[in-house]
Amino acid sequence: MFGHPRYQNVNALLNAHLAQRTPLICVHRGTGLGNVPENTADAVEAALRQGADMVEFDVIRSMEGTFFVFHDGAEPHAFGREDDIRTLSADEIHSLRYRWSSHTAGPSELGDVFTRFRGDILFNVDRSWWYWDELLPFADRFDMAGQIVLKSPADEEWLDKLRRHQVKYPFVPMIHTRADLDAVLGDPDINLVGVELIARHPQDDLANPELVTEMHQRGLLCLLNAINLPDGVPLYAGMDDHTSVFDDPDDGWGRLMKIGADVIQTDWPDLLGRYRHRVRGTAVREHGSWGRPASERQPIA
Repeated sequence: MFGHPRYQNVNALLNAHLAQRTPLICVHRGTGLGNVPENTADAVEAALRQGADMVEFDVIRSMEGTFFVFHDGAEPHAFGREDDIRTLSADEIHSLRYRWSSHTAGPSELGDVFTRFRGDILFNVDRSWWYWDELLPFADRFDMAGQIVLKSPADEEWLDKLRRHQVKYPFVPMIHTRADLDAVLGDPDINLVGVELIARHPQDDLANPELVTEMHQRGLLCLLNAINLPDGVPLYAGMDDHTSVFDDPDDGWGRLMKIGADVIQTDWPDLLGRYRHRVRGTAVREHGSWGRPASERQPIA
């Protein structure tokens, strides 16, 4: 079991997933392919259909406080305009149209994503920590704390927000240094279930497999990130999606699995799922019910 026993109830869903299959496949921004834009409700559903165990996404807030799923800075690529989406009203954000998609109306409201996928689907909520004073109470309304795994840097400003919030969401901070690790370990008021270890090169202290073993001994999972960012900087010592897809998956995803990754973040869930099945015999999770249709969704009070 990962996480402290005092938080076993809220961590039960995550631990149930991990008991059934490891590593969990966490899909970066959902699956944005064809005419489906990333970081949308449709991208979440597409990721689930491609075998995701967990879906990562980013959050922004409109000028008057409505939360949307989007990665700020992607406006030129997504909409062909330079506006900072965070300076727009909710109505203006709803009016935006993705340049390559006539199917997706516009950015998805976070509340709509939560409503559509309430149940047993895990979310890794990235780039949201600036809003936690308002976002965490907003998330509380959906009564799905076990589905929401929060992420942030290991900075005191964000850690203190988690300490003060009554609902103890599972938390997997981004760890760049041993000092980051020391900052998050052993805090009784934070529901620390694991760490995302960031190692820029194979000689990085955080790329040492013994650190993964240490985390497991502490009852913490390890999320290792295989995605390839546009700047080309590795997130875990070059054991990445590109190596796995275009060279040999044994040198990418396979090495992450041997090190002991409990969660691998990827942009290629179907291929990773097939590789995991070949290596470990782990079947891709069957999502018997996808996002519920609008007619079955109940508004949240």
